[in-house]
Amino acid sequence: MSRGRFRPALAVLAALLLAGCAQLAAPAEHTGATRPAQGGAQDGDQGRNLPPVVDHVRTTDRVVFLTYDDSAERDPRFTGLIRERRLPVTLFLTDTVAGPAYGDFARLRSVGASMQNHTLDHRSLRGLPYAGQRAEICGQQTKLKSRFGVRPHLFRPPHGTYDTTTLRAAADCGITALVLWRATLDADGALACTRGENRLHPGDIVAVDPDHPTGADLTARTERLLKTIEEQGLRVGKLENYL
Repeated sequence: MSRGRFRPALAVLAALLLAGCAQLAAPAEHTGATRPAQGGAQDGDQGRNLPPVVDHVRTTDRVVFLTYDDSAERDPRFTGLIRERRLPVTLFLTDTVAGPAYGDFARLRSVGASMQNHTLDHRSLRGLPYAGQRAEICGQQTKLKSRFGVRPHLFRPPHGTYDTTTLRAAADCGITALVLWRATLDADGALACTRGENRLHPGDIVAVDPDHPTGADLTARTERLLKTIEEQGLRVGKLENYL
């Protein structure tokens, strides 16, 4: 999952693990990208509502949401963790990345993971013509419907980049919300916020990076994150119940 944000020095990462969610600049790809209000954006040309872009859900429930982009199947223990903890995680899948392992993702889905859209080829969408963006989004809608029998309604644009054309194409493909993130858990297990206070808050969407050869495995990082969530009096919610 490439988001183009700067990785802090190892000493800072260690401090983040102790302090919780550090206040960092938003990923570079988000610069200049507008975020419509959570109620939806009005497309002046079409005169219709477009899907909202969210990195946080407005709720008084003490929940946060765990999201993963592809590659979650590479850690064989992850399925067991989802089953044992009954974690309602959300996975955003790219066909060219996840396609060879759709069988593994089916096992994750069988224990409660939700499968949502991350395009066919993981191309950065911002600036592409409507036809190209629609093909990327609708094409993956069709793939996931064929594989899992459910047509996704949530979409994460690759690298977090999008424009108004993305919103139009997503709406035309049946997407009801574009999902970004307020916090990330990187391959070293460091939790970092893109904005706001130095801790998780109810409604935060957390994006968990894929494994890296030199980092902790996905299951271990998720277990540490769950401990942090519990220590802050929060729990993991099902994103699809809120969007």
